[in-house]
Amino acid sequence: MNRKEHWENVFKTKSLNEVSWFEPIPETSLSFIEIANVSKSDKIIDIGGGDSFLVDHLLKLGYTNITVLDISEAAIQRAKKRLKNQADNVTWIVSDVLDFVPTEKYHFWHDRASFHFLIDESQIIKYEQLVQQNIEKNGNLVIGTFSENGPKKCSGLEIKQYSEKSLEDLFNVSFSKQKCINKSHTTPFDTNQNFTFCWFKKK
Repeated sequence: MNRKEHWENVFKTKSLNEVSWFEPIPETSLSFIEIANVSKSDKIIDIGGGDSFLVDHLLKLGYTNITVLDISEAAIQRAKKRLKNQADNVTWIVSDVLDFVPTEKYHFWHDRASFHFLIDESQIIKYEQLVQQNIEKNGNLVIGTFSENGPKKCSGLEIKQYSEKSLEDLFNVSFSKQKCINKSHTTPFDTNQNFTFCWFKKK
């Protein structure tokens, strides 16, 4: 099956706490939004946000310009159902990120555990061009990937591991590194996944 079929199947057959990325409070992502000093009206996009709880917390904190993009219609429908009327305050986009054609530029581009599924060089280059063209000057890019000590697969798919240096080398043409951390995520199955998170500023 293709990538879209794979992810539709995942979200149609597994409940919220049956996926390894389940995270009721996305503390790391929220901390980067805080230290980046993102204003409440800044344009924020969550790539691969699916039914992540990041959007819930952003709404509670008063952010008013939130977009969630995911390849899976089922994932987005689950998030909408959970948020009820609040879902009307979010822009929802069902798309593979590589097919995404933004109509605006973003102040804060967030991607936790979506980018590392792009393993072909051509896909990685296309993603790099996408963020280069669609993040505002002085805007923020936060990427979270499996680290070199993390898993080599997720949801049955191959991923590409990254270190702080390899992420910096990839994005340094248009972005300057602000801060990188390694973070262990405890899955609902009590296993640990090690992530590299890096925050960049658009030059």
